[in-house]
Amino acid sequence: MLDVADALAEVLRHTTPRAAATVPLGPAVLGRILAIDVIADRDSPPFAKSLRDGYAVRAADCQITAELLVVDEIPAGVMPQKTIGPGETARIFTGAPIPDGADAVVMQEDTTPSDSGRVRITDPIVRPGQYVFPRGREMRAGEVVVPAGTTLNAASIGVLAGVGRAEIAVVGWPRVSVLATGDELVDVGRSPGPGQIRNSNGPMLTAQATDAGAIVTDCGIVRDDPTELRARIGAALTESDVVLLAGGVSAGTYDLVPGVLQELGVEARFHRVRMKPGKPLFFGTAGNVLVFGLPGNPVSGFVCFELFVRPALRVLAGDTKRGPNAIQLPLSEAIAESNDRPTYRPAKLEVAEVGWAVRPLSWAGAPDLRGVQDADALIVLPAGDARFDRGMPVEVVLIPPPQAPRLDALGRGEPHSIIPGRILA
Repeated sequence: MLDVADALAEVLRHTTPRAAATVPLGPAVLGRILAIDVIADRDSPPFAKSLRDGYAVRAADCQITAELLVVDEIPAGVMPQKTIGPGETARIFTGAPIPDGADAVVMQEDTTPSDSGRVRITDPIVRPGQYVFPRGREMRAGEVVVPAGTTLNAASIGVLAGVGRAEIAVVGWPRVSVLATGDELVDVGRSPGPGQIRNSNGPMLTAQATDAGAIVTDCGIVRDDPTELRARIGAALTESDVVLLAGGVSAGTYDLVPGVLQELGVEARFHRVRMKPGKPLFFGTAGNVLVFGLPGNPVSGFVCFELFVRPALRVLAGDTKRGPNAIQLPLSEAIAESNDRPTYRPAKLEVAEVGWAVRPLSWAGAPDLRGVQDADALIVLPAGDARFDRGMPVEVVLIPPPQAPRLDALGRGEPHSIIPGRILA
């Protein structure tokens, strides 16, 4: 039985980013990983520009005389027509190019119009470079402005637009198939009969995988029948980068999944992890396809997804980060538990007097999914007698906040051309 860190390392050892795809620039690329460096095609700004409405001046003139002759007016989008000579100025507006000869801008609030086309400068100290944004200050032609491996956000999309990239190369979204196994399961819209429960694992894992940046197919319920399991899992293996199976991975008579996976050529990498909840976790590979057999208890599946599946999906999508976000935070209330394995306890982040703290949630164990719905963190409690007073630091695994849904998230295709090879290995 592996420790959590060793199990995660084994998962990531078999995880390679998908091939890159060329896609149109737009909101649909939010959260995707850029596959190739993007280089500026020109200086930005392409000219020194004014940061204020006012007057373009020679700073030295403002130290000599307080009254200058207005020789030009320069709105944004218009190139200056005149060079500013001694004793001269140009009316200028925010974003407009600085005319030759000028080296500063005086805000219009620091001026007073005078007679005969002149303006009086009332700014007591005018320095060279004042309210001037120099040419190339944001970026220089030939400079890498968005490096490969960047997770694209709104600002980086704006930068890409600014350098004229109507299309970009991003690492493809991983494709995930989710199958919930068990004779006791019925679909969400049905009323359970005696001994039956509704399938909550399928929708939960589909949502988690979508949030992690995957294109997900919910394959529904698979009965505890070897023939049906072979057919349904076999089909998923041919269509996916990752197959998620919920249930059927323990050591009971009806836990048929490990045997069926072996028959289908899935090589077991580990089965069981020293953790609570989630001990029965199975991980295997079929070529480049990652196969996770998650425990049937919903919180066990939820926790295993956050610790192992989400990091794998992010690496498949091109992210170079190699694991979940773990930090130290103080407890907002005391906690005491005794466990035979390291335990991942649902918790809630709170604003404390200084910084953040974490509060353990009321929770009844692996079947209690309701107790997890407010969680945005997992407190990691060591094996044995774990007692922490209020204010003591504990290890916390952060659960990322949900992302905006994508149009292609639930099994829809992507319009793109494939760039051969794998990027960011």
